[in-house]
Amino acid sequence: MTTLSDRYDPGPQISHAGTINLGTKDLERSLWFFRDILGMEEVERHGDVAYLRAYQELVHHSLVLTQQDENIVNAYSFRTKRPQDVELFYEELQRLEVEAIEVPSGTERGRGTAVRFLLPGGEHPFELYYDIERPEADPSLRSKLPSNSSRRRGLGVRRLDHFNVQTSPESINQAEQWVRDNLGFKRREFAMLPENPSTVMASWMSVTPQVHDLAIVANREEKKGQLHHLAYNLENFSDSLTAADVLRDLDVSFGVGPGKHGIGQAMYLYVHDPGSDHRVELYAGGYLIFEPDHPALEWKPVDFPEGLTWYGDPIDVTPGSRGRDTTGSAGLQHPFLAPTV
Repeated sequence: MTTLSDRYDPGPQISHAGTINLGTKDLERSLWFFRDILGMEEVERHGDVAYLRAYQELVHHSLVLTQQDENIVNAYSFRTKRPQDVELFYEELQRLEVEAIEVPSGTERGRGTAVRFLLPGGEHPFELYYDIERPEADPSLRSKLPSNSSRRRGLGVRRLDHFNVQTSPESINQAEQWVRDNLGFKRREFAMLPENPSTVMASWMSVTPQVHDLAIVANREEKKGQLHHLAYNLENFSDSLTAADVLRDLDVSFGVGPGKHGIGQAMYLYVHDPGSDHRVELYAGGYLIFEPDHPALEWKPVDFPEGLTWYGDPIDVTPGSRGRDTTGSAGLQHPFLAPTV
């Protein structure tokens, strides 16, 4: 007898935000920040590329640090729900006439074949993959808890939480709608531009019960392909306060925080990786959504400041860094692939 799942195919789907590849001009300084201070495990080093994971991530990595001449984002990667979804998404991209390339297995160490394309309307370099290794930590780091890949160390970031990206006001509607229509993200909370109520100002979207796995925000300088921040998850509010105390003493550059968002209701602390200056949010708390018919919540202009900052310092909305070259086919090239002739 076949099960219901055998008789029903929902099509390709995204599971969660999986990995991010950050270019850094100072790899050792970035490693000091992510590995030694935030407490991530350096799983593997291959030349000028380091692979790291947080202590509750069992897969090979969620962060790739690449030594290069520019502090730019090389790739935002999302894991699919099934192995076949990578190929199915590739076929769908072809049908939609979105240029895409295959990133061969092992191009990112420990990871299988991926599909790479530029987000329509956003021009952010997105990658979709499924296969990824699950190596055990070195015995000196291993936890007794089977749900942890290693012992909690440093400030104890436990997993990659979300990406917050920016694109131009002219293209944000296209990018936000495309992510919802073609990658299956649900709009959870949003706001429209006060001067143009038909244009999205910010949208928080998810494929998981979180309020957002991906946020897209209109860039006030009308730039595309921008990163505002990547976020790593802390266990609780008090961890955010401890992090602020520790990082201040180490002269790590602060953005804003600690404070609490009205949108998502999580505590935030924005800091900058001293090796690359990429903005990193240390994110704790927040509410979860389980109802399938949960409505998208709109923040009106009069209330929007409280959405960004329920209490604490106002959020800095300037971009944190930009994406990899997004001009034509060059933007499709993965940082570890030889450029096309």
